[in-house]
Amino acid sequence: MAVPKKKTSKSKSRSRRASAWRLGSPPRSMCPQCRQAKLPHVVCANCGWYGGRQAIEVD
Repeated sequence: MAVPKKKTSKSKSRSRRASAWRLGSPPRSMCPQCRQAKLPHVVCANCGWYGGRQAIEVD
């Protein structure tokens, strides 16, 4: 069975484990009303539309 020749340092092992913690950027979709980028399944912050209707009143 293979045996490591040297001890793996804390920083090396922790950085290897930490690589799985990185988060990607959240997905974006386009608002069909105002064509601004928005989060999917969320009311558009720019115009207030969601699901083909005015969901909230935006000033």
